[in-house]
Amino acid sequence: MRQYDFAPLYRATVGFDQLAEMMDRVLTSDAPQQGYPPYNIEKTADDAYRISIAVAGFADQDLSVEVKEGALVVSARKADDTETRAYLHRGIATRAFERRFHLADHVRVIGASHENGMLHIDLAREIPEALKPRRIEIAKPQAAIAKDVVESDKVN
Repeated sequence: MRQYDFAPLYRATVGFDQLAEMMDRVLTSDAPQQGYPPYNIEKTADDAYRISIAVAGFADQDLSVEVKEGALVVSARKADDTETRAYLHRGIATRAFERRFHLADHVRVIGASHENGMLHIDLAREIPEALKPRRIEIAKPQAAIAKDVVESDKVN
């Protein structure tokens, strides 16, 4: 795998440390991508998103959804019931997992619901007023305004 050096990026930017660290973490990760449990990320509106995770076999009390350090952490742990049940075939995986989703700035978790074996987590991007685009009026110079007034007096 090709190695990238992000040192020039760190020297030439101010305030983009999080982006550079994320790129560095993704490119240097040698761990295989986790495939369990499967999930979808959908855009439900301009500034709204939903993460849906297939959690068949887990009850509400087995699931945990937390936001910490700019990341959404979804984890599940089920009590071991192999002693009470004898499976002829076990195709539904109810093994413990932890899935992390790094949240962008100003993305907030609205809520979570668990229905029909799916865990739905709703998110919304809430941009602060200070960061929203605003229109700036262009003012005329004071000298030009005074000149226009003088000229209009001469016409009348």
